Amino acid sequence: FRLLLSVPAGRDKPPYDAGRLPLVLLYSGVLVVGLPSNLLTLGLTWQQLSRGSVLGIYLWSLSLCDLTYLLTLPLWASYVSRGHVWPWSSAACKVTGYIFFNNMYVSIFLLCCVSCDRYVAVVYSLESRGLRRQRLAVLIALAIVLLVAVGHLPVFTMSEGDAAERDRRCFEPSQSSSKVAAFNCARFMVGFLIPLLLLVVTNRGILANVQRSTGLQREQKERVRWLAVAVVVLFLVCFAPYHLILLVRAVMFHLTGPNAASCLLEETMYTPYTVSLGLSTLNSAVNPILYVLSSDNIRAELIPRGGVNDRGRGFPADKIQQK
Repeated sequence: FRLLLSVPAGRDKPPYDAGRLPLVLLYSGVLVVGLPSNLLTLGLTWQQLSRGSVLGIYLWSLSLCDLTYLLTLPLWASYVSRGHVWPWSSAACKVTGYIFFNNMYVSIFLLCCVSCDRYVAVVYSLESRGLRRQRLAVLIALAIVLLVAVGHLPVFTMSEGDAAERDRRCFEPSQSSSKVAAFNCARFMVGFLIPLLLLVVTNRGILANVQRSTGLQREQKERVRWLAVAVVVLFLVCFAPYHLILLVRAVMFHLTGPNAASCLLEETMYTPYTVSLGLSTLNSAVNPILYVLSSDNIRAELIPRGGVNDRGRGFPADKIQQK
């Protein structure tokens, strides 16, 4: 994709006004909910880090990533409200877009780390004793940030288009090419399909292990089931539409050629594309509620009553391993 491009007047002009108000409201609502909840989560998880929580490393990193992601939303809301005209410099568009998409995939991979860590702590609690270390979690989180950041560096080398006409578009879908199609396929596979499979397998494993437990009540098991389903459903709602559109663009390019694929996207898929991009922001607002602010419920669901000396400290995965 290109970050800034000029759309010739009267030719395949996307419906920029369609869904303008709902998208602005969505960005604003996500910011209002996500900003305080992630700030609170940063404080809560920071307290757990000094107590040796491994899961806290991933959750703290996820909240920091989501906060950075959320700080770009006012710019996107302003951009949409102006009829998809970027009023600032080309460099500002590239930096904002880089942060937006970079943090999207960092967030996705950190979600996988959270689920994998919980899976190991629950299903292989004895085998993983001594292997789950904060230092290793820090290295994994840093590696994810570094790899995703390097992978998105080409953003800064992309053409800005004809900015002199003041018809500049920031992060709008442009005419496809073989390179863009291949990149979109890679984003679908690495950034969506593989993480989805990991989330399904790990949460299914956690659910199966807890369902076999004789120390949990039926109500507690139902809560575990709800959490496992909610994690996967949230991921699908937030990221499936956007990545499916990326895949469709890539397939259409290979089947019909760049011109036909570009026109089809402009005429029929532009509004779904913008909606899918808006849906991807919901994840940043819901993550703290799902993973951290509900941690008391998770602890009650995963740890048999009386089985652990629980003083309200730490996250469930860490406490299960202690057991």
